[in-house]
Amino acid sequence: MEYRPLGRTGVSVSQLCLGAMMFGAFGNRDHDDAITIIHKALDAGINFIDTADGYSAGESEEILGKALTGGRRDSTVLAVKTGVPFGDANPHFVGAGRRWLTEAVEGSLRRLRTDWIDLYQVGVPDPDTDIDETLGALTDLVRAGKIRSFGASKVPASQIVAAQWTAERRGHGRFRTEQPPYSLLTRAIEYDLLPACHRHGMGVMAYSPLAGGWLSGRYRKGREASGPGSAARTRRFPGAFDAANPANAAKLDAADALGALAGEAGLTLIQLAVAFVVRHPAVTSAIIGPRTMEHLDGYLAADGIDLSAGVLDRIDEIVPPGVTINVADNMWDIGTRALDAASRRR
Repeated sequence: MEYRPLGRTGVSVSQLCLGAMMFGAFGNRDHDDAITIIHKALDAGINFIDTADGYSAGESEEILGKALTGGRRDSTVLAVKTGVPFGDANPHFVGAGRRWLTEAVEGSLRRLRTDWIDLYQVGVPDPDTDIDETLGALTDLVRAGKIRSFGASKVPASQIVAAQWTAERRGHGRFRTEQPPYSLLTRAIEYDLLPACHRHGMGVMAYSPLAGGWLSGRYRKGREASGPGSAARTRRFPGAFDAANPANAAKLDAADALGALAGEAGLTLIQLAVAFVVRHPAVTSAIIGPRTMEHLDGYLAADGIDLSAGVLDRIDEIVPPGVTINVADNMWDIGTRALDAASRRR
């Protein structure tokens, strides 16, 4: 397993980060099975885990808390996101204001059975809170020893730069990481976001390297797309695998071509997809989100794969640099509200 500096946090992490979104009601309800998966990932050399207080209303954190007992916590870099809707989405239980950040971190520490969080992330941009307040609250949490570093997720490049400037002017700590979606089918961040993070020395944790399952190898022409594996995911992502959607049809065409390319290169599509993401010089880790042991084994098989220049050129022919097949996958509806119809039309 390759280890890389996590931006300027002072710690090094594995190029594969274990995402814990699928542990709990949202995916794998069997706690013992989930813990076995976590332990195998750690034994394979993964030392980086990402979760959120909103994943299965805190159940994901509770599972991790049990899994990291027995001395495993000290050797694990633990990243937590907040601001993601928690349970019934009480309006006070979201956002990036001082009140919620101060309260939320205590809940995560309790569920995780730990005294500190290595990386605390604002999981959803909060347009209703001044960035000065957010950075001030997070800096105070560092000084209190509750967290070691902090970052953000789904933030556009312009806001990343604005946050860096605010931190410098106001004497706050800086966002040290960003967590955007990135895959063979979702490449928009190559245009501006990744260069901005690289320029400011920020670590990048790329989530959804399999494009929400489109690059798992299950979705090829001539095969029926069964969609998400849990009822919770089906409710959260309705129509995500609707074959009648033109954007999905375009993704299927690209996934099919990429699957054929992977076969020619002697790889699985999962290996091709993960190796592509971690190869970018601005990316620190790819977040993998297994629900089963079989899923984990598929991800681990990508470790150590190096893609040739010829394969990379072929990828660019299928999905050009900076292009996302379905713009909805960029998550701009969350991070770049200026693109909403009401904002962009006069």
